[in-house]
Amino acid sequence: MKITGYKLYQVPPRWLFLKVETDEGIVGWGEPVIEGKAATVKAAVEELMTYLIGKDPLRIEDHWNVMYRGGFYRGGPILMSAIAGIDQALWDIKGKLFNAPVYQLLGGACRDSIKVYSWIGGDRPSDTAQMALDCVERGFQAVKMNGTEELQYIDSYDKVDKVLENVAAIREAVGKNIGIGIDFHGRVHKPMAKVLVRELEEFKPMFIEEPVLPENNEALKEIAALTSTPIATGERMFSRWDFKPLLAGGYVDIIQPDLSHAGGITECKKIISMAEAYDVAAAPHCPLGPIALAACLQVDATAHNAFIQEQSLGIHYNQGSDLLDYLVDPSVFHYENGYVKIPQGPGLGIEVNEEKVREMAKVGHQWQNPVWRHKDGSVAEW
Repeated sequence: MKITGYKLYQVPPRWLFLKVETDEGIVGWGEPVIEGKAATVKAAVEELMTYLIGKDPLRIEDHWNVMYRGGFYRGGPILMSAIAGIDQALWDIKGKLFNAPVYQLLGGACRDSIKVYSWIGGDRPSDTAQMALDCVERGFQAVKMNGTEELQYIDSYDKVDKVLENVAAIREAVGKNIGIGIDFHGRVHKPMAKVLVRELEEFKPMFIEEPVLPENNEALKEIAALTSTPIATGERMFSRWDFKPLLAGGYVDIIQPDLSHAGGITECKKIISMAEAYDVAAAPHCPLGPIALAACLQVDATAHNAFIQEQSLGIHYNQGSDLLDYLVDPSVFHYENGYVKIPQGPGLGIEVNEEKVREMAKVGHQWQNPVWRHKDGSVAEW
């Protein structure tokens, strides 16, 4: 079997889909994208695919190493996202050839389903208590929210109080047994993170995510010492080498690699296995489309330390198109009692509605995240 061609589709709301074609008629789908940099990742995919045309798609490990090691410069969000989408597509092809879901080719499943959480609120949280209650009434057992607006390195306690009031309202609305993930989204610097993690502990969060930016991961040791709440991070880390010092430092409880950002199925399986050796849980990041989610679930099926999966259905970013819109059979992601079953179809376990993809690619998108500023005019973390 040989790779004969590929197509890239930039589709709403903010996704990039890749279709890899072979001379035996088997095609594979991947989702190589960085939110807000879809066109840049697209160019990187095009460069990498010049090597892969004419190659055997089944040699996934070798192709991964050539894409990663063969260009001298390596790593980072753009290159690793391009590699991720290609890697997903190659695994999809391999599974379809052997008529087996990808998880079977990775050693088989250790679970039949996995808990999922639903997003509540937007970038500036409001009405999150009612949104959380709506999710619980739909069967979800866990939710995640953006915890704060923009914060300066040292900020006022009225902003801290707003965070606490918001989380208190959610906890009161949903009761004590619903998981609440609180995402600091890298908006918080170490001084205020130290304040917030202690103040939030009374609400028993499921985890606090990205309490500081990943370039400041060394601060997690000090922050983690102030709270018993699990600390999660990893969506902006892109290889096992990025995760190595984090795990060796012993100050993270949950890693969140993104299978469309961190080298795909091949790399994230290794990252999550590394974490298991440190008794660290995994909750893959995935506010993206159906191909990315399918890839996550295939790895989740094989990873003993995966405990919950992010998914984007109804997320505030999905304007105009949503998670299920590009699938022939949307029921493959049927959520029941807060869980989703592992897809059992060959490859990634989904059938992409290519007609819908082509139609929406004509619409396209130029999605970019907003630029926020503090009151003094300086740029704030979004």
